[in-house]
Amino acid sequence: MSARGAVLVLNAGSSSLKYQLLQPDTEEVQADGVAERIGESESSITHEQDGEESTEVLALPDHHAAIERAMRFFADHGTDLTTAGLLAVGHRVVHGGRTFYRPTLIDPEVISEISRISTLAPLHNPANLIGIDAARSLLPDVPSVAVFDTAFFHSLPDAAATYAIDRGVADLHAIRRYGFHGTSHEYVSQQVAEFLDRPVDLHQIVLHLGNGASASAIAGGSPIDTSMGMTPLEGLVMGTRSGDIDPGIVLHLNRVARLGVDQIDTLLNKQSGLKGLCGENDFRSITEKMAAGDAGARRAYDIYIHRLRRYIGAYMIELGRVDAITFTAGVGENAASVRADALAGLENYGIVIDAERNAVRAKHARRISADDSDVDVLVVPTNEELAIARQAADVVAAL
Repeated sequence: MSARGAVLVLNAGSSSLKYQLLQPDTEEVQADGVAERIGESESSITHEQDGEESTEVLALPDHHAAIERAMRFFADHGTDLTTAGLLAVGHRVVHGGRTFYRPTLIDPEVISEISRISTLAPLHNPANLIGIDAARSLLPDVPSVAVFDTAFFHSLPDAAATYAIDRGVADLHAIRRYGFHGTSHEYVSQQVAEFLDRPVDLHQIVLHLGNGASASAIAGGSPIDTSMGMTPLEGLVMGTRSGDIDPGIVLHLNRVARLGVDQIDTLLNKQSGLKGLCGENDFRSITEKMAAGDAGARRAYDIYIHRLRRYIGAYMIELGRVDAITFTAGVGENAASVRADALAGLENYGIVIDAERNAVRAKHARRISADDSDVDVLVVPTNEELAIARQAADVVAAL
């Protein structure tokens, strides 16, 4: 395997590291892997390359050790990443704040600024920085490029981006709606335009439904609204996140339940959403429980669909007309019932799903709307790693 011209994409979480080596031009994935439970007494890393999957249980004290072990996996398959001619290392960084809204070559000043704005994403940016530090240490001669989750939504109209709070306070503390999953929404919306071979004024709704979930309204390639806000907590019901709630609930939990800020943070980010409603955040388990008559699972599902439909309706009005509605990410690509229920009863709005097409499971972009549907309903697999690799390659090419 030749890695020359390839991009190594890293997505560092607080205790995990996902990586993928791919050719941005041909879209060929040459290897990928994931390290989990980093920093715990027993970690694991799984590496897949040349059709072979290897899993190892070992101690990975930090992300530096995880990347180092991944590099040894590559070497075991005949590829020394330090001398293989990598084009770049592309890093997913969750929050770019007001500073970063395009892919950015990483240098000490960029690292310092990402660290400074980490208060906007305290669960994500510090982990992203750990991955950046490890990669720059182990691959010092390969350019590192940061690709920001918030970048696509940087140009949101002011009416969509602004919270109705005191402007002085908002400006001082960088409070605005930033939006997230931007790399996915941008990639999928571009794939939709190509799939439909439609002009640039395409009006579309993209529904990124995974453990984290977000919706966007896109007109002519530019987003005009999105469901996530200053943090990834706002918007749709998610696997473990509450999504939209009355801000007064936070005050109530503090004043009456005597919960501290960190406790409320944990409650809303890790113990809410589907998990908080029924004890499960895996849609497969929820579907199985509903089939067995579990009332809690059914209630959680109904709440999930209710919130999803509310955003779809709002974006239909904002866009004025809708040419396409697209489902993507783990739930969006695989849960036929979610797609059907989210758009049920909208025939009067020109949205008609074909039940047989919707039931088909496939890994490629496909239309699931009926022939007489005025709105194209699609399932388009997202590929954030490819999008990051392409953007990183473009930055390096421009040097």
